[in-house]
Amino acid sequence: MPTPEIGENEILVKTTAVSLQYLDLLTVENTVGLNIPLPFIPVSEGVGVVESVGKNVTRWKKGDRVLIPFIPRWEAGKTTPYHNALRTGMQTSGTMAEFTVQPENTLVRTPGNLTDEEATSLSVAGLTAWAMLVTQANIKAGQTILIQGTGGVSLAALQIAKMSGLKVIATTGSKEKEQKLKDLGADEVINYKDFPQWSNEVKRLNNGLGVDITLDVAGNETIEQSILSVKEHGFVGLVGFMSGSKLSFDVFPLIMNYIRLQGYSVGNAQELGDLINGIEKNNLKPVIDSIYTLEQTQEAFQKLKSGKAFGKIVIKF
Repeated sequence: MPTPEIGENEILVKTTAVSLQYLDLLTVENTVGLNIPLPFIPVSEGVGVVESVGKNVTRWKKGDRVLIPFIPRWEAGKTTPYHNALRTGMQTSGTMAEFTVQPENTLVRTPGNLTDEEATSLSVAGLTAWAMLVTQANIKAGQTILIQGTGGVSLAALQIAKMSGLKVIATTGSKEKEQKLKDLGADEVINYKDFPQWSNEVKRLNNGLGVDITLDVAGNETIEQSILSVKEHGFVGLVGFMSGSKLSFDVFPLIMNYIRLQGYSVGNAQELGDLINGIEKNNLKPVIDSIYTLEQTQEAFQKLKSGKAFGKIVIKF
């Protein structure tokens, strides 16, 4: 394909690295009914370097390191149908290309303390965790959070929670991942294969009380336990649907305990800028499972599909 042309207010970004998320797998396997016309360039997360700028652009110059936005129209405030109509790697071409065209006002600088590979997951996984915990749940030091699994959003949430002074209880189905979660800062770890009704174990490890917050990443098979794991006025963030998007649960504990269920999808450029500041001030390093070359893209997707990754799967250009 020819290198794309840019408009007066646009930037040409040369991709340096991308990372994979579950949504990318659903897209390439076409299991969510997006009916994407082929040929199509997949993947939603990515970073790069400014190659050239349109004549009206003042915020960026050639050589600047930038994060590619997932929702390129969403600069700040609440989302609207206009913002939501366009998402990178879904309604528009993804990041698995040497060059992409980006708008001036939603590009965000790459943190100075991170390599491009480390920064790849911030525009979707990192921002989802940040927007859910900081903007929506309004986390405070001293609270307790339940982190589910070891995907990009969950590990970013764990790191943000520890950075903010929260107690962290984490779940995993893997013995080998238990110690990795503790090394990352988890105060307690539950193996959900040993405790299928893990909400009971959550309360046992938290002085008999539910947690303040949890992010539900699997959907159908976990939502009931998520609701039962939080205390009165607790927060359950709906961020994933790895076990199915059609939810079935008993609303009685939800109503009786005044629990808030919040669906949310990533965040805006202003929130991403706040996350970057937090990362630099605390020298936070996102967790990378493995790095592949462009020629190994299929292998990278197979690793993602295996569910065995601890952290992000990165493809380096």
